[in-house]
Amino acid sequence: MFDWLQHFADWLIYTVLGISAQSHLGEALNFFVLDTIKIFILLMFITLLMGIINSYFPIEKVRNFLTKRKWYGLDYFVASLFGTITPFCSCSSVPLFIGFVKGGIPLGVTLAFLISSPLVDAVTVAMFIGMFGWKTTLIYVVSGIILSMVAGFILGKMKLEPLMTDWVKELLKDKKMADKEQDEMHLSIYQRFPAIIKESIGIVKGVSLYIIGGIAIGGLMHGFIPTGFFEAYISKENPFAVPIAVLVGVPMYSNTAAILPIMQVLVSKGIPLGTAIAFSMAVVGLSIPEGLLLKKVMSTKMLLIFFAVVATCIIISGYLFNIIL
Repeated sequence: MFDWLQHFADWLIYTVLGISAQSHLGEALNFFVLDTIKIFILLMFITLLMGIINSYFPIEKVRNFLTKRKWYGLDYFVASLFGTITPFCSCSSVPLFIGFVKGGIPLGVTLAFLISSPLVDAVTVAMFIGMFGWKTTLIYVVSGIILSMVAGFILGKMKLEPLMTDWVKELLKDKKMADKEQDEMHLSIYQRFPAIIKESIGIVKGVSLYIIGGIAIGGLMHGFIPTGFFEAYISKENPFAVPIAVLVGVPMYSNTAAILPIMQVLVSKGIPLGTAIAFSMAVVGLSIPEGLLLKKVMSTKMLLIFFAVVATCIIISGYLFNIIL
């Protein structure tokens, strides 16, 4: 889908700027250019799509449907399952998260989606099957959904809504006003579209600096930290390998398609599969770039709680993987 962007990034960095493709700088800059353009394209598309859905979809009924019945965790399952069918990385999942919050979906359920979206998708499943077989793939997918449900449930019970930023609270206020006006005027899609575009552009502008800063950090990590660095600290002889793998993975930023080959190398070097999976989950499910972007919607306290709960769930999953596999 984004092959043309890869060609453009290669042409710009390696041909126009003349930086070697084998250099750390070239690799980092190529990553930065490719992911910056790709995420902004996805960001604009997603915010427009969510704007249209929020404009027409009876989200209030959905909220009542989810909140006024005893679901016994099924609402978290639905959100986590929906996250698995959205092919977005952690940073590009955030606009959908904002859209769900604006729509009034419970925060814990929304966070379950945010956690599951980058962890499991069709690309991940296909690559996992090719590298590790059906059994490992099935365990990974099921555990990813369960992890998202559990973490979302825990975060939902912590009542973190007051810890969201004033920017989000203003969006919620504006959404309620806009909904009231649209309900009264019964605007058509053509009449609503200019307002949807304006709102989407506002959201993109509001988070653009966070995205650029986050991807810049991710590019540096991607280009300058060698795989051997990880192998030295997360060997099977170390009983603390799983939490170390998670802590090492968090500063990185990548999607599963990029990190799975590294994970395969780690496993081939003798690192336990559960430790490698925990590392992969930390890279795609938690990252400093994602944290920078989420800082726009979460206060520092809420962000730390979010990272701590998800990281703990990933660490537990890693140890369970090492026992099962």
